[in-house]
Amino acid sequence: MCLLAGVALAAGLGPLLRAGDLPGDAVAELPRVRVRIGGQRLTLEMAVDAASRRRGLMFREQLPQGQGMLFVWPRAGRYGMWMKNTLIPLDVAFITGDWRILHIATMTPRSTQLHRAPGPVRYALEVNAGWFARHGIRVGDRIPGLETALPGSCRVR
Repeated sequence: MCLLAGVALAAGLGPLLRAGDLPGDAVAELPRVRVRIGGQRLTLEMAVDAASRRRGLMFREQLPQGQGMLFVWPRAGRYGMWMKNTLIPLDVAFITGDWRILHIATMTPRSTQLHRAPGPVRYALEVNAGWFARHGIRVGDRIPGLETALPGSCRVR
């Protein structure tokens, strides 16, 4: 991997090569929380720092039913998600600081299409494609159960 990074730097591609872009990159075990959303139990991995948000669910061949990933940003903003190096179809819900779903998008594996929140959000929840529709969860719904699962440093102040 060091040789590949060296070749990329020599070729002037350094800015394009980031941690999490290669399948062999070490990934620390992310903290997990269990929540109820729309009456459904989910176990969520927490992506609360830049490295874990950048890596997301890339290179995974499956996401077990009842699991997902919650992305937490330090402040509200118009964040976007794409599926580069992500092998499984996912839905993403962009969630405001008051736990309201602002937008839901279905994302295609390996696509570089940017799915962007239409307004400021603090969180994004990724689950298997179709999960929100199967459970009747829609734009405008509130998800207050997430707040109690977050460490204090991740909550809106």
